[in-house]
Amino acid sequence: MADYKAPVSEISFVINDLLNINQLTSIPSFAEATPDLIDAVIDEAGKFAADVIAPINRIGDIQHSKASNGDVKTPDGFKEAYQMFIDNGWLSLAQPTQFGGQGLPFTLHMAASEFWNSANISLALCPMLSAGAIDALVAHGSDELREKFLPNMISAKWSGTMNLTESHAGSDLSSLKTKATPHDDHYLIKGQKIYITWGEHDMTENIIHIVLAPLVDAPAGVKGLSLFLVPKFLLNDDGSLGERNDLTVVSTEEKMGINASPTCVMSFGDNEGAVGYMIGEPGQGLNCMFTLMNHARLEVGLEGVGLSERSYQDALEYAKTRVQGRNAETGEATTIIGHADVQRMLMQMKSMTDAMRAVCFDASISHDLRGHANTDEERQYHSTKFALLTPITKAWCTELVNEVTSLGIQVHGGMGFIEETGVAQHYRDARITAIYEGTNGIQASDLVGRKLRRDNGAGFNALMAEMDVSIAAGTSEPALLTQFVKYKDALQNTAQYILDNAASDADFEGAVAYNFLMQMGYVCGAWYHLRSFVIAQAKLQANQGDEQFYVNKQLAAKFFINQMLPRASAYGDAVVAGSSIGCELSPAAFA
Repeated sequence: MADYKAPVSEISFVINDLLNINQLTSIPSFAEATPDLIDAVIDEAGKFAADVIAPINRIGDIQHSKASNGDVKTPDGFKEAYQMFIDNGWLSLAQPTQFGGQGLPFTLHMAASEFWNSANISLALCPMLSAGAIDALVAHGSDELREKFLPNMISAKWSGTMNLTESHAGSDLSSLKTKATPHDDHYLIKGQKIYITWGEHDMTENIIHIVLAPLVDAPAGVKGLSLFLVPKFLLNDDGSLGERNDLTVVSTEEKMGINASPTCVMSFGDNEGAVGYMIGEPGQGLNCMFTLMNHARLEVGLEGVGLSERSYQDALEYAKTRVQGRNAETGEATTIIGHADVQRMLMQMKSMTDAMRAVCFDASISHDLRGHANTDEERQYHSTKFALLTPITKAWCTELVNEVTSLGIQVHGGMGFIEETGVAQHYRDARITAIYEGTNGIQASDLVGRKLRRDNGAGFNALMAEMDVSIAAGTSEPALLTQFVKYKDALQNTAQYILDNAASDADFEGAVAYNFLMQMGYVCGAWYHLRSFVIAQAKLQANQGDEQFYVNKQLAAKFFINQMLPRASAYGDAVVAGSSIGCELSPAAFA
């Protein structure tokens, strides 16, 4: 496995040149986010990822985190690395200043988070969930809860979790059995939750569980759910840690990947009941939890980017050094990067990773602008765009990371199948990303049902209009533009087909949603590549920066638009041809 090198230049190109992060600095909230500060933070985050958390990634995969007697011991080096993470204030980057945060754009947090996920996704999951829990508390918590808990969560001294799933209920939250009973100024929580990432560990002094549960007298279904903050240790009146709450880790799961990240079975209220405090209003738990989940969905998409980047770096290094076969033209011995098929795989990995990264950061820019833009019109536009790009970010990027990390193994040949090279770990770690935080089928249904159909395509059409601006700007490669326009127009036709026919059958949406999401993902990815090509061309003509970097940007754009974008056509065809087939299927068809 090659040493990880943070792709600082790639991140800088995307957020500065492609997406113009400087538009945020004109907003009073982000006045301190100067270009020099942004560059400095990204550079230091890359160094921290490469020097501190990447070296323990393999150790974590081998040792695992393990539960014993109500505690969880993390692998060698994890506790020390996380203390350095705390000391450097990394989690506070984009958090509100009134609670000790630095108040910088969320996009800057995402840049650092990509590095964490490339270097050590298991470790990165801990601050990712903490950041989501902070979001939920900031948006919905009472003043008292925010003052008591946010400062230590934002400093990362205390970590956060998300507790939704129960053994009988995966994504169906309407049948949760965990219950909350009112008691004085708090609630007593009783029940068991599974798949709780970093539910117990030894890296922070307190763990703040965000728990979804109905009140004992709540109506059935999701409208009866409420959200609770349940700390591992209760707080004394002066804010110091008090007695341990009535909650414990039952076990940790043995998993395919992310082995250093403890996936816990958590039991609440084995005795009198775990003390919890309501976040938001009774019956509004799912709405409050979506604040946490939407944050997590963006960062899970970013996990796909991070693991793809790491897999590509390892495959590239191996291809440059592995001597095998002969050059087709000279007949001399060559490293495998001289073989056309290996070049194809490497460029597929790179161009996909570039496209995924652009999707993630465009969504994060809209996340910043939806809350901080200078006008109501801008805030509304970016709120809609953010909502539209969130399922694309989560699902398309995590579908692709499974392909990219598989190609990474393929480039290594037989050695890729051997654990000692480390590249199989990327593949194993990546597999969960398409499953958790809402399976990709759920993301696809969200895209079609809530994002496309709810406003009759208005938000989707606004994004298409933004693409039209890029088309009108033109390019020095007319063939690339023609290719993009062809598939972009086809996507619009597919969307209209869905809008015209979705009401015809109850199963229609479920039958077409995944294929539509994948079609849209590839068109969006091509859009970013087209824009990157134009920017790179301008840089080359002006003799600005690293010439080879911009040449490579153009090569990746050409490859993606010519070899990856045609996949969009097949997905679009599957929407139209497959909708009726999907509706005709029944469980009996699989007997």
